[in-house]
Amino acid sequence: MRTDVVDLCALLIPCAQAVAAGSVMTAQELLKQIKQNASSTGDDTQRLAQCFSKGLEARLAGTGSQLWQLLTAEGPLVIKYLKAYKLYMAACCFNRVALFFNIMTIEHAMAGKSKLHIVDYGPHHGFQWVGLLRWMANRKGGPPEVKITAISRLQPRSCPSEGIEDTGHRLGKCAREFGVPFKYHSITARWETICTDFFKTDADEVLVVTDLFDFGILMDESIYLDRLSPRDTVLNNIRNMRPDVFIQGVVNSSYGTSFLARFREALFYYSALFDMLDATIPRKCKLRSVLEQSMLGHSVLNVIACEGVDLVNHPEKYGQWQVRNQRAGLRQLPLKPNIVKVLKEKVMKDHHKGFFVGEDGRWLLQGWKGRILYAHSTWVAEDAISE
Repeated sequence: MRTDVVDLCALLIPCAQAVAAGSVMTAQELLKQIKQNASSTGDDTQRLAQCFSKGLEARLAGTGSQLWQLLTAEGPLVIKYLKAYKLYMAACCFNRVALFFNIMTIEHAMAGKSKLHIVDYGPHHGFQWVGLLRWMANRKGGPPEVKITAISRLQPRSCPSEGIEDTGHRLGKCAREFGVPFKYHSITARWETICTDFFKTDADEVLVVTDLFDFGILMDESIYLDRLSPRDTVLNNIRNMRPDVFIQGVVNSSYGTSFLARFREALFYYSALFDMLDATIPRKCKLRSVLEQSMLGHSVLNVIACEGVDLVNHPEKYGQWQVRNQRAGLRQLPLKPNIVKVLKEKVMKDHHKGFFVGEDGRWLLQGWKGRILYAHSTWVAEDAISE
């Protein structure tokens, strides 16, 4: 049992302030205190401090970008990453709810249709589509034809790079086992260049465009001050695709325009995640350390120690995305009450009481102990015909 009363979060913010101000001696002294009390095997706050202290140390030394690129190149082994991801899926409901929301939305859009084409930004190893293929196999009237266009990105990321073609082979194998007619096409390019010229669409297919928490990597106006930002360009291109539905999942966070604002927001966001993991996974679990220190820790390092084009994530609150989407000529669809009901009941029945699913306007919200962490919505082109 711990006998110390060191408030690590209370030390992290003044340490970040000292780093930002260039007060090297003060920052080093605070970092020393933090590292003495941080631990990758302790409670949630100690584990969080272990990640954040590495980021602050790298920023203070000016080695953030080099260290992040080195860690990106090395990365965890694919098998270890997949095991850690499976642990995460079992421990919390965030991705499960997102996948169920996507599948049930697609199910509704497919009523009476026999062809489905999914344009998927950020394939995530295809995890989200195995469940969909299984549902399609049991669909009344027989499975439809399914085509997935997977859009990968050129930028490095913190998860290991199982080839996008490998993902297609695995999904193809699943589809054959389930008896679902299946085609897979992959594109690796800058996302702002993607338009309908990159892939073939058929007039009789249901076109679904999806983003599962990835558009935050697109650069915003903080980098592109003199022209349309890449994220606005991508949204404009999606509108021009005229999908039957665009399903968007966003990380509900906003880093602001300064390092300190970004640090505070990241501290609040990751504190909730580490608290959630502490409540749902035993502290002695070795894979939990892989999940926290390798996967989440890599993201924390980038948030704290990198700037400019090396800063990978630029998340926005869901209200900001709503304004951005509408400005791009997209119209938000109402949530389906039956989908919301099913998801709320599932979370209450199968998961820790700290999780919640709520609504705000036409957004489905997910969070932990009152803090909104993720939001989901559906969109069509502004001038699309309403049902």
